[in-house]
Amino acid sequence: MSEPATNPAVTAFPAPTISLPLGLQILRTYSGALICLEIIFGGLVWILVASSNVPVPLLQGWVMFVSVSTFFCSSVYLLLFLLGLADRINTDWNLMDVLYHFTALLFYFSALVLEAAVTAARGVLRSTNSSIPGCVTAPSGNILTFLDNRQYSINVAATIFAFVVTLCYACSMFMGFRRWQM
Repeated sequence: MSEPATNPAVTAFPAPTISLPLGLQILRTYSGALICLEIIFGGLVWILVASSNVPVPLLQGWVMFVSVSTFFCSSVYLLLFLLGLADRINTDWNLMDVLYHFTALLFYFSALVLEAAVTAARGVLRSTNSSIPGCVTAPSGNILTFLDNRQYSINVAATIFAFVVTLCYACSMFMGFRRWQM
């Protein structure tokens, strides 16, 4: 009997392109350490913004979305390498690394700008007219938020950690770009 004809395109797959090690060895690389820092500091941004009771939900809602989303996406990304599942998924992981970190960098930069705007727009409640207590005149065209000292301090810390996370994503993207080019 003759053997059935096989289609070589169906049975042959190119090997996935991975420059990062799999398993616990990824934690010994700069990229693995940066991903861990992204997760830790991103979680701190999430916790700090949530603990400030989100005084400006329109702006800080985006900060919460970005910090929670990137926290979970970075955790899944790290788990793919820790568990060795990246070797089973046929894709160019070097390109995926650059695209993911570029997207996360754009999102976190926008979140950093909004969180800094909320923190910088802190106003102090003072009366501008002695006949109407609590009347405040805000400069036209500017955002004015009223944060107590606790909320202000928490938002300052969240802004600093958002800056650190943005730098971590920028470094990860740069390192991924160098791996992709090689």
